[in-house]
Amino acid sequence: MELEKNIIKMRMLIYFDWRKPMSKDKVILGFETSCDETAIAIMRGEELLVNTISSQVDIHEKFGGVVPEVASRAHAEMIRNIFHSSLNSANLQISDIDSVATTDGPGLVGSLVVGYNFAKSIAWSIDKPLYTVDHMVGHLAAPLIENPNMEPPFLTLLVSGGHTQIVLVEKWGDYKLMGTTIDDAAGEAFDKLSRFCGFGFPGGPAIQRIAESGNPSKINLPRPKTKHEYNYSFSGLKTAATNFLKNIDPDDKITRADFAASYQEAIVDSLMINFTKAVKETGVKNISGGGGVMANSRLREKMNILANDNNLEIFLPSPRLSTDNAAMICVAAQNDLITNDLKENDVRLSSIIK
Repeated sequence: MELEKNIIKMRMLIYFDWRKPMSKDKVILGFETSCDETAIAIMRGEELLVNTISSQVDIHEKFGGVVPEVASRAHAEMIRNIFHSSLNSANLQISDIDSVATTDGPGLVGSLVVGYNFAKSIAWSIDKPLYTVDHMVGHLAAPLIENPNMEPPFLTLLVSGGHTQIVLVEKWGDYKLMGTTIDDAAGEAFDKLSRFCGFGFPGGPAIQRIAESGNPSKINLPRPKTKHEYNYSFSGLKTAATNFLKNIDPDDKITRADFAASYQEAIVDSLMINFTKAVKETGVKNISGGGGVMANSRLREKMNILANDNNLEIFLPSPRLSTDNAAMICVAAQNDLITNDLKENDVRLSSIIK
């Protein structure tokens, strides 16, 4: 055990000695493979040259969700071609790259390994520094791509398939987790009910499309509360929705659009109730958001209403930059929001794969 700790310490020393400070006007190549999107981006300073996202939705749709082994295999098959096509689109040679950044977790381990190892091999081959970025810090930094002047303090709502978090950013690198989910994430709540109803995969976009012609007030679904005022719980809402469907009266004129709209409204309301309370308690004047669920049009509408009603500055990434992408990894690395405080028991890939 002591030998293993010493090896990890040696690896960490090598890692830190090798990495150099990044200049913002240089070309950075970014990779994001934490789940089922093979994403590569290239930025020169604040200019986004390429933002390639290859989705595996068609592959996983027949399973009703992401299959980890299938996802990692698809990443391995696609990443090389996407890399070369991204360089071509940016009209660059590999020698033009000044630094490389990649997601180091959290995510599906097999998928992360593919992107991490490919990024590391590129950095090694051109003798350039490799920067590792936490996936959720990437989402937190995503608004910087289109709003490079965004500065703390601000409160952000990070909502995805695996996470639902309210984070207070008092300064870059200083994050206070004010609330999180105690069971399902908001994205999971969309996906699981969509699979149950046969609406399609991924669940969030499928439910949003169906909800467009529905009445969000048609069905009274709960807005679950937890003992901690800022924490979330979505498993009870999911159960209430499935029980409603199982016990529905055939004479009730409930359309699938009404049901989808009511369910979406319950999730969005739940997210906004806690986030609004956190905004008022902290007294922040700037708010932001990120993660795949932040691409939801109803959630974006309510975030903007909150900002307008309270004279807040709001920074939301565009829908394409809200979902998983590598541009957010680039901009996080450019702003030194990197995984640079490794511990001996850290399970991130950057601390165990050298």
